[in-house]
Amino acid sequence: MTARRAANAWARSFERSLKALTRSAVKSGTRALGRALKPARAQRAPPPGAGAWLPGVALGAAGALRFRLYRPPDLKFGERLPLMVMLHGCGQDANSFAASTRMNRIALRERFLVLYPEQDRLINAQGCWNWFDTRSGRAYGEAALILKAIDQVCLLHPADRTRVAVAGMSAGASMAALLVTRHPERFKAVVMHSGIPPGTAHSGLSALGAMHGHRPTLPLAATPLTMAVCWPPLLVIHGEADGLVSPQNGQAAVQAWADAAGVQAGASRQVQRGKRYPMTVTDFKRKGTTVASHVTVGRLAHAWSGGAASQPFSDAQGPDASRMAWAFAAKQFRG
Repeated sequence: MTARRAANAWARSFERSLKALTRSAVKSGTRALGRALKPARAQRAPPPGAGAWLPGVALGAAGALRFRLYRPPDLKFGERLPLMVMLHGCGQDANSFAASTRMNRIALRERFLVLYPEQDRLINAQGCWNWFDTRSGRAYGEAALILKAIDQVCLLHPADRTRVAVAGMSAGASMAALLVTRHPERFKAVVMHSGIPPGTAHSGLSALGAMHGHRPTLPLAATPLTMAVCWPPLLVIHGEADGLVSPQNGQAAVQAWADAAGVQAGASRQVQRGKRYPMTVTDFKRKGTTVASHVTVGRLAHAWSGGAASQPFSDAQGPDASRMAWAFAAKQFRG
């Protein structure tokens, strides 16, 4: 099957799934889900702003994966740009996540590419990445498809494969962590926003428990996940008022990185910009190099901090998580 035929087939399946989910949302009266499942035409509309919004499909042993790529305008001949991979959360897709985070605006100014892989609703009805489904291998299959998408972008577009970072929200954050712990050599940085650390769950039921802060019976180091000092630096952003994914998960994630590197937390500092929510920042460093950074945002619920107010799972009152994510990644690219 050619890439074009595969793309058309997956587009048709997406339309069918979207219609079914929209009918279900109307019947149940779930207002948040109804906002997330906009008409298909609106979902296909590119985010506002200059630059190209390009569709793509990655094919692999686990199936196919649709994605969108943002490419800033006026590329120079021979120019190679950093690549930021953005993994959406449940109830989101590439378009809504780009609109929520407004990462493309930063990419336009700072000149980098942004890749938005998109979970298919036929694989997960809520659009969640199956990061927890490690026993069946589904999580690893999805991770492999994301890597295929990265490879395709690096092959067909001016992406610098030595400067790749990944960021995610909620289930996307957990998938981002799974990606870098399995393939640390592929990434320079990872950003987890409101996610659950790897090695915490292996099924839907255990993932539900992990969302509420329950840890495995065995310590993380004793799970099949092997800690490694070569993991790329981690930035965790988590809201203190998150009632969906416990803030304990953010602390557990940075602690896993700290334990792998054998470092302790530095002194925490309080930061507040204007009228935005306050945040507490704690760094974990080894010989002056950041291993992990933990940002807890006061009054922030389960939402992208500083995101567009019109989007679900997005809170405009928080400090700008997209700016923090890019600044963190750019620092690793220069290192």
